[in-house]
Amino acid sequence: MNFSSKLIEDAVEAFAALPGIGRRTALRLVLHLVSQDQDKTMVLSQTLSKMRSNIRECDNCHNLSDDKMCTVCADMRRDRGTICVVESIRDVMAIEETQQYRGLYHVLGGVINPIEGIGPDKLNVETLMQRAAKEEVKEIIMAISPTIEGDTTIFYLTKNLKDFDVRVSTIARGVSFGGELEYADELTLGRSIVARVPYKTDK
Repeated sequence: MNFSSKLIEDAVEAFAALPGIGRRTALRLVLHLVSQDQDKTMVLSQTLSKMRSNIRECDNCHNLSDDKMCTVCADMRRDRGTICVVESIRDVMAIEETQQYRGLYHVLGGVINPIEGIGPDKLNVETLMQRAAKEEVKEIIMAISPTIEGDTTIFYLTKNLKDFDVRVSTIARGVSFGGELEYADELTLGRSIVARVPYKTDK
């Protein structure tokens, strides 16, 4: 692409660096912003800057939050005896879209993957164990993508939870093996949560 403006070129490169956005789409977005009133463009710029500066992790579950505690954890109407363990914040959003789950969450921040150098120490495992030790927690649902790494993570967590008085379950295999939760349709994911089954490890 040939640009008549270095400012436009820099803006296109910035947008194109985002996942799923090619240079042509980036150019359309930039030209759209240029054609808008400056006030509208400034609102977008300020909103993004404010988000990036002020967003934080929930102290309780590691979900994204504006405050120390996210809106899910702060909602006293949620079932505080159930924790749904997920890999990422996007999985929380996917499950919330199903409107089939009313418990709390725990975001691991990934799955165990030795090849990529990701061990339990790099995930939010310790805080999960601390939450499991609380008397009010009765069930922990492993809503982790059914991949080799996901199953390894579920096995590891379950082994570490065996000394706690909690029931460990996994979502039903309505989600295809190797699939990502965030790409599962709402109906399938919702049914998988509702039809969860106890998780058993071999002795």
